Amino acid sequence: MPIVTVKMLEGRSDEQKRALVEKVTEAVSETIQAPPERISVVIEEMKKTNFGVAGKRASDV
Repeated sequence: MPIVTVKMLEGRSDEQKRALVEKVTEAVSETIQAPPERISVVIEEMKKTNFGVAGKRASDV
């Protein structure tokens, strides 16, 4: 039972997240021949104040 975790900044719509879960499930199923009903996708959203790249928080850019 594959479990895929996607971490991303908050702000995506429900429709975008729905599409992401669908496409990730399809990709995993095709790649490792796992049945879609056995694949779980977890979306973890982060506030921009809690994520940084190159020494700067996403909220400060």
